[in-house]
Amino acid sequence: MDNIVYILEKDMFRYGETLLNILLKDRTTNHNIIWATDDYSKFGDLYKAESEIKAYQIINNINRILQPRIIKTSDNQFIRTREKGEVFTPSWICNEQNNLIDEQWFGRKDVFNIQRYKSWESVKEKIVFSKAKGRTWKDYVDLRRMEIACGEAPYLVSRYDTVTGKAIELQSRIGLLDRKLRVINENVDDKEEWKNWAIRAYQSIYGYEYQGDNLLLARINLLYTYIENVEFKFGYKPDLKELKKIATIISWNIWQMDGITFTVPFCDKRGRFRQLSVFDKPDNIDNKKENKYCKIKDWRSNKIIEYRSLMGG
Repeated sequence: MDNIVYILEKDMFRYGETLLNILLKDRTTNHNIIWATDDYSKFGDLYKAESEIKAYQIINNINRILQPRIIKTSDNQFIRTREKGEVFTPSWICNEQNNLIDEQWFGRKDVFNIQRYKSWESVKEKIVFSKAKGRTWKDYVDLRRMEIACGEAPYLVSRYDTVTGKAIELQSRIGLLDRKLRVINENVDDKEEWKNWAIRAYQSIYGYEYQGDNLLLARINLLYTYIENVEFKFGYKPDLKELKKIATIISWNIWQMDGITFTVPFCDKRGRFRQLSVFDKPDNIDNKKENKYCKIKDWRSNKIIEYRSLMGG
């Protein structure tokens, strides 16, 4: 499967464990995110569902322990769908749905691309913002968008086709963050101003996921999207200092959460770790102080809030 895009390129490790440690951070618990799946327990006790994911487990595993869904076996994919509700969404469907979002905001169709059956053709011209609506490219970049149960975050960034595994050229990408970065690339040439607006774009994108392997893949996808856009726009690889800023935002905005209870996965009053399957009922879950309600950051107000407060909880 030579056409598969492997997420953990060697470039990640030229920075040592620094970036990976940031991407593994759980901002609610101040520990690392956990595996939240028993798929890796065959590697030992430290790979059980309730165990934190450590950087050395990723870096030192020569068999590429962390792999996109497209590379996982059919049996593994089926089990994760049946027991954990993991849904596979082809990239062309992600594109159609993202197009609908933009159609509502722009007031017109085919803003970034034109859907062609199970594919799409990118619009080559610079994206135009209507003066009649009084909306600018800056307003678009600042729009808050979130992907719930995001998996590897295909609605946010689209580095590879989720059906074929083939890499998608940067100018043809269809994620919500991809689109924001395209708009920035088209409107900003000054390097420092570009960085500032790229940061604002990352601060405006949110997503949560239950299983730790998917979550880490999503975070890495977002980080590499930044690297690839810097290379495309300015022709250099960003240094560690620059990437730490982006990785920190990602670690806040793409977080690990049980979408039913709004808590850190498996954390309940019985002092053990437990995962609900899609067939379990949450009726007997007691969300008292023992549970850790997930925290996110509002970057515009610079406040940390509990996600459940946005749901009226």
